[in-house]
Amino acid sequence: MSTLALKGPYWVTVRQYRRTLWLVGAAVAATLAVIGALRIWEAQDRASGSFPYEHRLGYDMLRGAMEQLSHGMIALPLLVGAFVAGPLIARELESGTYKLSLTQSISPTAWLRSKLATATAVALGATLALLAVYRLGWTQVSGSWGFHWGDSGPYEATGIVLLAYALFAIAVGALVGQLIRRTLVAVAATGGIVGLALLTLGAFRWDFLSVETITGPAKENASLLNTPGDGMFVDQGLLGATGERLSGWFCTPDTPPGAACRPDEQVTAQYLDYHPGSHFWPTQLIESGILLALAALALYAAFRVLRTRHP
Repeated sequence: MSTLALKGPYWVTVRQYRRTLWLVGAAVAATLAVIGALRIWEAQDRASGSFPYEHRLGYDMLRGAMEQLSHGMIALPLLVGAFVAGPLIARELESGTYKLSLTQSISPTAWLRSKLATATAVALGATLALLAVYRLGWTQVSGSWGFHWGDSGPYEATGIVLLAYALFAIAVGALVGQLIRRTLVAVAATGGIVGLALLTLGAFRWDFLSVETITGPAKENASLLNTPGDGMFVDQGLLGATGERLSGWFCTPDTPPGAACRPDEQVTAQYLDYHPGSHFWPTQLIESGILLALAALALYAAFRVLRTRHP
């Protein structure tokens, strides 16, 4: 057992932040308990035979909890990056406590490596556990409004991209913490950078792969096209005689009385752009690759800064 025990700076890091580690474990366990209990409740309601009409409180509670968990999963990289940048790196540099470690025959590189390795192990372990918990509830709410595989929240929590975001946040936190050396400022700066990455990639991720398009008739009594299967809707509209896309719409049996409709003689067909379900994993892999490349650059810069300031 002694050979498996943590040694040197790794033991010091775990000992120093043991309360944080216990808090992470407790949060994961509490999340599992809540989602697991609501999942059992929902299954009992469904087995009663009256689901989803009279007795669907279990489903409603599960759905509400999954919505909150979706938001929490998106915020997870922000928390990871903020902790690495602030308490883990910047606070020790700001207070000077890192000097004690360097007097124990530990190189600056070993000091930083031990902290990042510990943070990475805990962050990836907790993220994997939460992904598993999310899957537990996802099986019952998937496909409903707000829980499509392409929606923000479910997209991050049902694939591998959240792990890449966690690694990116750790690398950015390591770099920013050393550059700023002020705990609160480093936390804010890292949160801003990771948040910007979340927003930017979230806005452009569905441009990585080309959409697929279906067309149909655009006559007065024609019905609107529907997204095939479990595809993700992107755009819908009309096609002119020369194939150009037009604004406006045409009347359908479901059009409200008095609605403005484009005269059907100006159009030849309607179109619908969508991403099929088969685009989920390629998009996840592309986005993860971008994040891992950025994480590698940030990590390289972090160790370069360390060696420059502490040769």
